[in-house]
Amino acid sequence: MTTPLTPPEAAALAARAGLLVEEARHAGLAAATNHIHDAVNVLRELDFGDTPPAFVYEAGTRQQKDDHAAA
Repeated sequence: MTTPLTPPEAAALAARAGLLVEEARHAGLAAATNHIHDAVNVLRELDFGDTPPAFVYEAGTRQQKDDHAAA
């Protein structure tokens, strides 16, 4: 796990990317950035194994799709 970004660090990274953030919003920016970072770290730990790509997945049965189309 990495050290969470402080509000000044998050603001500096945003400025580097061309996004100027008001000082009053630096704490919120840091909190959101740290939350996203934590979520991405969890996703990186998941083992998807033989999970097929999304484009081959078909939700529901053919009957459910026909019923939905008829409605």
